Amino acid sequence: MHKQTFVAGAMVLLSSASFAADSCGAISIADMNWNSASLMANIDKYILEEGFGCEIELIPGDTMPTGASMIEKGEPDVAPEMWSNAMRDALQKGVDDKRLRFAGNSLSDGGEEGFWVPKYLVEMDSSLATIEGVLKNPQLFKHPEDDSLGALYSCPAGWNCQISTNNLYVALGMEEAGFDIIDPGSSAGLSGSIARAYERGQGWLGYYWAPTAVLGKYEMVKVDFGSGIDEEHFTTCLTQEDCLDPRPSMWPPAPVKTMTTEDFANREPAAYDYFTKRSFTNNKMNILLAWMEYNQADGEIAAEYFLKNNEEMWTTWVSADVANKIKASLN
Repeated sequence: MHKQTFVAGAMVLLSSASFAADSCGAISIADMNWNSASLMANIDKYILEEGFGCEIELIPGDTMPTGASMIEKGEPDVAPEMWSNAMRDALQKGVDDKRLRFAGNSLSDGGEEGFWVPKYLVEMDSSLATIEGVLKNPQLFKHPEDDSLGALYSCPAGWNCQISTNNLYVALGMEEAGFDIIDPGSSAGLSGSIARAYERGQGWLGYYWAPTAVLGKYEMVKVDFGSGIDEEHFTTCLTQEDCLDPRPSMWPPAPVKTMTTEDFANREPAAYDYFTKRSFTNNKMNILLAWMEYNQADGEIAAEYFLKNNEEMWTTWVSADVANKIKASLN
């Protein structure tokens, strides 16, 4: 009798161990306080809960505090959209110390910055997709207070991109070409200036970034400086207020990564593998963000919308078995 009990107990232990190896436990994910990151967090939550059987907790987050907490406390387990340049050295040290991992690219083409013009202008004159063409036509980008000048809309004061925009204004010889630089006063002022130009079919030239709802709503073309990217000069001079000899360079793509703790990667290998595959292009994210804004949708509603309407995309991130579970839950 004692022997039978032992054998039965061993079988129970074996069964439990097998189940534990195949199951997914509790995972904490940072729900960062901007729309693209919140959308990713809610997509991850749905896929991991319905497809992998995980127990997901979304925790409010922001770049610096979330990164610091992951390094120092090992939580949350996942930051879905980490703009790693914001604290590059600290995050890299976390990786080197085996506390963190860069799982994959949240944005496959990186965060995108540049000078933009409306697509309808480029359709009328393809040269306006180049800085050479823009500089020859300041009259197409009329200054709101002086019709004799062209306008370049910069970043609001206090944003680092204001420094790089100001330096590029000098490097590209824009003052000599008849352009004046404009501080829009705020993020809303900058996006509002694009909206007004589009609604009136007018010219617009200025700094903007992706992914954003604005670039999903209004079709814009990034102006080619003809310079390529000089990352060293951009970092050491164009982003510095005391840049004495600014030279043209396009903005380098900003690395935007999904970051996890090392503990999570070891504890939940199947879930970690999912994060190595989950990625968006800027164009796709721009469109999703525009949909969120138009429908006043939060991350949870937008996640379900994405999963129902982009099966061909998200099914490449998971196995067929996991995909079938998610499809069944959506239906």
